[in-house]
Amino acid sequence: MGLGLLASRALRSSRIIRNSTRTIVSTPELKNADAAAAPSDLPKRNPVGGARVHLPNPEDVIEVFVDGYPVKIPKGMTVLQACEIAGVDIPRFCYHSRLSIAGNCRMCLVEVEKSPKPVASCAMPALPGMKIKTDTPIAKKAREGVMEFLLMNHPLDCPICDQGGECDLQDQSMAFGSDRGRFTEMKRSVVDKNLGPLVKTVMTRCIQCTRCVRFASEVAGVEDLGMLGRGSGEEIGTYVEKLMTSELSGNVIDICPVGALTSKPFAFKARNWELKGTESIDVTDAVGSNIRIDSRGPEVMRVVPRLNEDINEEWISDKTRFFYDGLKRQRLNDPMIRGADGRFQAVSWRDALAIVAEVMHQIKPEEIAGVAGKLSDAESMMALKDLLNKMGSNNIFCEGNGMRPNADLRSGYIMNTSISGLEKADAFLLVGTQPRVEAAMVNARIHKTVKATNAKVGYVGPAADFNYDHEHLGTDPQTLVEIAKGSHPFSSALKNAKNPAIIVGAGVFDRDDKDAIFAAVDTIAKNNNVMRPDWNGLNVLLLNAAQAAALDLGLVPESDKCIESAKFVYLMGADDVNLDKLPDDAFVVYQGHHGDRGVYRANVILPASAFTEKEGIYENTEGCAQITLPAVPTVGDARDDWKIVRALSEVAGVGLPYDSLGAIRSRIKTVAPNLLEVDERQPATFSTSLRPEVSQKVSATPFTPAVENFYMTDAITRASKIMAQCSALLKK
Repeated sequence: MGLGLLASRALRSSRIIRNSTRTIVSTPELKNADAAAAPSDLPKRNPVGGARVHLPNPEDVIEVFVDGYPVKIPKGMTVLQACEIAGVDIPRFCYHSRLSIAGNCRMCLVEVEKSPKPVASCAMPALPGMKIKTDTPIAKKAREGVMEFLLMNHPLDCPICDQGGECDLQDQSMAFGSDRGRFTEMKRSVVDKNLGPLVKTVMTRCIQCTRCVRFASEVAGVEDLGMLGRGSGEEIGTYVEKLMTSELSGNVIDICPVGALTSKPFAFKARNWELKGTESIDVTDAVGSNIRIDSRGPEVMRVVPRLNEDINEEWISDKTRFFYDGLKRQRLNDPMIRGADGRFQAVSWRDALAIVAEVMHQIKPEEIAGVAGKLSDAESMMALKDLLNKMGSNNIFCEGNGMRPNADLRSGYIMNTSISGLEKADAFLLVGTQPRVEAAMVNARIHKTVKATNAKVGYVGPAADFNYDHEHLGTDPQTLVEIAKGSHPFSSALKNAKNPAIIVGAGVFDRDDKDAIFAAVDTIAKNNNVMRPDWNGLNVLLLNAAQAAALDLGLVPESDKCIESAKFVYLMGADDVNLDKLPDDAFVVYQGHHGDRGVYRANVILPASAFTEKEGIYENTEGCAQITLPAVPTVGDARDDWKIVRALSEVAGVGLPYDSLGAIRSRIKTVAPNLLEVDERQPATFSTSLRPEVSQKVSATPFTPAVENFYMTDAITRASKIMAQCSALLKK
């Protein structure tokens, strides 16, 4: 049976229903506007999914009636949005609140009074006094017809489809579909596409909603996907045979309403009802994306995003989504001591701590140094700092912050604009930072802003791959001096901008001329109205999850040469710190969860919990403290970082005055109370204008990339097989 014949039949049957049953099914209130305008007996309805409507200007408010229920909405809202505010959930496949409107699935059909046929609610603007009916026989019949068309070529793959149990097509065919179909012809089939090691495709299941195409173009900023062909030969694909190159490609798995795009590493591993979800925080970069860790027994099975409008919206980067297999590889299970033959031997906790405590007492306090790793939580850094202070040493720092970090002014190392605040900016100056690889979710915000407002972007740094229009101003800090003087062409763009934003990369912290660079940036900020009472556009984009909390807690070394002169070094998950200048006779303790770079130099290994196995506070680059929660049990004989440090202090005879998370957080409150304001961003009190003047000159040394390989940045991602596959493709 042809499509045209079925459509004419469906239309004919709908006309019969409209003519014969219209007066029977319509509710009494809808027969006249007065009754509809005053439904005193209607119960109050809750908006779908907690939807809220903001009505700043009363003149722009219109009233519509959804199934007789009056709703006040701002002008410009669609019929579908009005229905959601009225508490009516309209089925949809192609509509997504963060993507442009396509209107091509027709599943959201509703009846509007005086309209000759059902209208697509996602694409129809709501008009004053509009009477919308979502539950009439005509609307139901229209949805059944659309569902019948969608299922016409959809394969019966549900038992072997990874989307089973969380599939929009399953749910909506049960709720809105018919109990039978009339198609007996052969179903069409489509060749699967190779999008890379992360996204698995079964394109025969595709219903052409085009969500993935719009996501790639509008959010990820890559034109990799598109619609090819026409009619029954229409399919989604890449224009030429190529992989999806975006760092956000995994999000198409979440937005695909059917099983056409699923997770390749998670394929055939588990059903969603077998998994236990734990709300946590991502620590692979400094953004602190909100995630849900799905586990089964002792194993992390997958990572999916949680909604947080202020940080990651509902997207996460591919590194965040797929690093999890690194959590079960190269793990440290038992305390170990390096023997005389250079091999490690497993020992008890008592023996390992006794040896470390004995060595600590034999070494002068100024020759003791501690290094916090990039995945360290605030509690463990507080404990390590207190332990070293009790031993008489103040040489402790966090990797990534450099040896001379300026921790006096909090506004000098956080993102003062806030991540969501970047959307208000109309000009960007990026200094030594490549947000696409350093903080993918911050880059997504900049891309969103540039796409919406055509904001100008100037970039100072090495050649980089951006997914939005930008102007490459130069490669070294001399360009900043020119902009500060106003002699550079980009100076006028900053001067004319209403809300200019400057983003300095944390890679600058490791440069010798960092003070001069920050002084030049401060001058640019003063000259271009970047800092005002209502707007602070001077930002630092950090690289690691531990950096902000470390600077808040005062992890600043007393001596620049503390590693070179150290005889005892305590590495707490620090794998990327440079130990080349460390004396050969130095005693090194490595406390961490993976056998990574830090292990090769260690004399004693103390196994610790990964962030998925413990509760800990992490502060992101905008100064918002968030908490990770344990999703799976610890591996082997590993312990939480702060507990190991607390036990070591007891053995060393300098016991720390806390035995629980509550007690150690009370200690943190005395040092950095903002870290206990969980899920609330604490802005800096003082601006960077209080910085002392510096006489240092900027060097001509070009900026270097802070992140060489997006997929491998820490101990967990380096242990991940999935990240290794992505990394191999990146280098091709």
